[in-house]
Order: sequence, then structure tokens, then C-alpha cells
Amino acid sequence: MEAKSNTFLETEPLGGLMKKYSIPCIISLVVAALYNIVDQIFIANASYLGSYGNAANTVVFPLTVVALAIAVMIGDGACAFVSISLGAGNQENVHRSIGNAIVLCLASSLILTVVYLLAPEMILTFFGGKVNAETYACAKEYFFWIALGMPFYMFGQAMNPIIRSDGSPKFAMVSTVAGAVANIILDPIFIFPMKMGMMGAAIATVAGQILTAGLAVWYLFHMKAVKLEKNSFMLKGYLMKRFLVLGITSFLSQISLVISMAAVQNMCTKYGALDPIFGQAEYAQIPLAVLGIVMKFFQIAISISVGSAAGCIPVVGYNIGAGRKDRAKGLFALLLKWETTVGFAALLIVELFPRQLIGIFGAGNESTYYTAFAIRCFRVYLCMLPLATVNKGTFIYLQALGKAVPSMELSMVREIIFGVFLPILLPLIFGLNGVLYSFPAADVLTFILTVIIVIRIYRELSGRDDTYACEVGLY
Repeated sequence: MEAKSNTFLETEPLGGLMKKYSIPCIISLVVAALYNIVDQIFIANASYLGSYGNAANTVVFPLTVVALAIAVMIGDGACAFVSISLGAGNQENVHRSIGNAIVLCLASSLILTVVYLLAPEMILTFFGGKVNAETYACAKEYFFWIALGMPFYMFGQAMNPIIRSDGSPKFAMVSTVAGAVANIILDPIFIFPMKMGMMGAAIATVAGQILTAGLAVWYLFHMKAVKLEKNSFMLKGYLMKRFLVLGITSFLSQISLVISMAAVQNMCTKYGALDPIFGQAEYAQIPLAVLGIVMKFFQIAISISVGSAAGCIPVVGYNIGAGRKDRAKGLFALLLKWETTVGFAALLIVELFPRQLIGIFGAGNESTYYTAFAIRCFRVYLCMLPLATVNKGTFIYLQALGKAVPSMELSMVREIIFGVFLPILLPLIFGLNGVLYSFPAADVLTFILTVIIVIRIYRELSGRDDTYACEVGLY
């Protein structure tokens, strides 16, 4: 095996490489997002679940994001470090970092599963699960089965970027798509003719995750540029420190989103109770259910954004490791143009077709208040989508450059400072509408900071000093 088996990353046209790596990554992330979205669509259209099941799905969703945060910290960090190491020709770091990532993922997933199974009531209550008794019962049932599947979910998500770093973005995509297809097939069977309710939706999801994880295990025995050995799985502190630092941005971007969702969902529940309509018991779950639906569409748009940037990680990392900062700069320019295009396309959809979007999620079975609030939520909450996609893409690309600190700072400011305090402060002035205003306001403020960081990074990539590889400890 040659030490630098991925040399084409340094020579092929950037546009072609971006398509080759980003498209499979986008598909993988969008399909991964569809796990929860598909559940919610079928749940919403089951008359015996409806908005109660929808609200329950919204309550549990942040808890899957916690698992995803840990998985992508390990997987994205290892992916970036492996790509840079391959570019620098350091095969020892490559196989050991992948082995360490596998062990860390398995250990952390088992710990999280135990935590979820031991304290479900406290956890669900924290995310607004007790808005009414029907919603809580649905959330508790759904959460139990989802928690049991966490090890499979986390393993599949963590291995996906590692598989991409080995030069197999298509296999990473296929493994995720296979799991999602299984979920889509099983969901309607379990929910409608078998009437298994929330349990059925959860079991269908877990079955798909098991399939994805199984395919990842198969690939680890058939890697292209890497051969795992027994000593690959011996934990090395210095290696874990290096790749986890590169993955910390992915972790913080997800975990801070969880903190933001907790604030938004609790404020939604609190100020919904003060609303003349949603303060009534039979409508109390509507704001929470609708917010979850709107966030699912946002998740699709942001998955395209993140997938575009994450797909670039092997390309950027290899070129930084090989001293080709000019190519890293060129790819950054292409990415920013694409992120802007994605944001405006998504914005047109939510502004022009909100009624059609909410119709997919069972609006025909609900009250007119449900539809009216959903239309307002789509149009207000997501009105700054172009800024959101550019922000997210920049966070991930900085991580690929080895610039973990500015990436982490931007992510933390967006999701914790703006994402938590604005949903708490604005409702004091605007009531329930203040919750909706908080999201676009956070994206505008973050974009201002992002522009400053982008200008600085462009200047650094135009320089001639060889700093990036040194920062991640390769030289």
C-alpha cells in the first residue's frame, strides 16, 4: 500500500472533488434527518396519534441530537485528522485514530443509553414533555425504544465520516440510505395496520439504524487506504486529544442546539399556556408540535448545508496536510456560493408553500388553529435561512482547516448566547411571537461575526507560511 493513496485530492479540479464528496455526504445527512421526519409524518397522519404524537416526537428529538453530537465529535474529528494524516503520509496515526474512535464511540453510546433508561421522566420533562398527559404518555413510549437503539445509531453516524475519509463517500451514503429505506418501509406497517403507535415508529427507526451500523462494520474490514490492526484499538491519549479537538466543533454545534431547543421548547410551552387559544387544554400541544415540524424542515436545509461542508473535509484536510492552502481557499469560495444558493432556495419554499408543507404533517386532521400557527411559524421562524446555511457551512469548513477555536466560538455564540437568551428575552416583549422572532434574530447577529471570521481566514489562506499542519500536531 502506498503511503499517500489519496493523492488525487491534491490534483483533481476542486469543483469535481466537491461534487464527488459533498453530494454523497448531503444525501447521507438528509437521509439521516429523514429518520425522525418520516416518523413524524406517519405519526401525524395516524388519527389515533395526531398532534399529541407529533408533540411527543418534538420532545424526544433533542435527545437523539445529544447522541448525534457525541457521534459526530468522534467521527468528524477522526475524519479530519485521518485526512490530514494521509496528506502528510503518517499511516501510523491513521489506523490508530480510527481504532480509538471506534472504542470511544461504543463506550460513550452504552453510557448514554444507560442514562436515558434510568431517568426518562426527568429528561422528558426538561424538554417540555409534560405539556399535557397525552403528549407525555406518547413521548415516554417513543423514548424508551429510541434509547435502546442509541448504540447502533451512534456507531453508524460516527463511522460515516470515517468511511468518507477512506475515499468511499458513496458507500457512506448507501449505508445511510439503506437504513432510512428500511425505516420508511416499516413505519407505515407498524403504525397503521398493526397499530403499534409510538412504539412501532421507534422500532422501525431502530431497525434502520441497526442496518446502517451493520454495513459500517462490514466496511471497516474492507477499507481502501487503511488496515486496522489489533493495536489500533489500544486507547492513546495523545491521539484522542488531537482528533477530538478537531471534532469538538461538531459536538458543540449539536449540543448547543440541544440547549437552544430546550429553551425554545420550554418558552413555547410557557407562553403558549398564556395564549387565549393555546392556553386551552385541547390545543396546548399545538405550538410544540408545530415547532417540531418547522424544525424538521430546517433540519433538511441545514443537512444540505452541513453535508456540503463536511463532504469537503477530506479534500481540505489532505491539501492542508500537503501544504496546498491555495486549493483550500478556492474550495472555500465555492462552498460559500453554494451555501448561499441552498439558503435562498429553502427560503422560497417556506415562504411560498407553508400550507402545503404543513399538509404533509396531518394538518387535515387538526384544527384551523394548527394550520394558521404553522404558516406563521414557517414564514417567521425560518425567514433568515440564507444566513443560517452560510453560518453552518463556515463553522464546519473552519473545522476542516484545523481552526477548531474560531469554529467553536462561532457555534457557541450562535446556539448558546443567541440561541438561548433571545428565546428567553424576546417573549417578554412579544409573547409567543417572541419565540418565533428569536431564531432569525440569532442568525443575523451570528452572520455579522461570521463575515469577520471569513475575511480573516481568507487572508491567512493567502499567506505562504505552513501553519495549519503544525496546529494539529503533524509536524
